[in-house]
Amino acid sequence: MCNDNVIRRFAGVFIIVSVALGYWVSPAWLLFTVFVGINLLQSSFTGFCPLERMLGFAGLAGCTPRSTRAR
Repeated sequence: MCNDNVIRRFAGVFIIVSVALGYWVSPAWLLFTVFVGINLLQSSFTGFCPLERMLGFAGLAGCTPRSTRAR
């Protein structure tokens, strides 16, 4: 489980970087921005966040895997 601020920071950085790459490198990078937006939208409805799971398994940013957190 991650702090919501960690997820928001990662999403913000991903969006800024992908928009910059879309502007300076190739407009195809804007598809990554759409991907991040779709994941944020679906996680608001389902509660499942792929980034949260990946960070938990990696043990980064103070996140823990859902299987090891206290209930």
